[in-house]
Amino acid sequence: MYGGRDMTELSMMGKSDWDDSELAFFHHSLQQIAPYLNSEGQTIHREIIEEIENRGGIKR
Repeated sequence: MYGGRDMTELSMMGKSDWDDSELAFFHHSLQQIAPYLNSEGQTIHREIIEEIENRGGIKR
């Protein structure tokens, strides 16, 4: 179960300030509902993917 900061708090900061676990959780969550995301949701998801790529992927 995810126990990190919620999207309200995270939306007030840059993706570079997110923890790896937060990026992974919200990437997975948004990936599951991708067909239903509006343009703002798609932009947020794309920014999360870009930040994960900038970090060299998610270390498990």
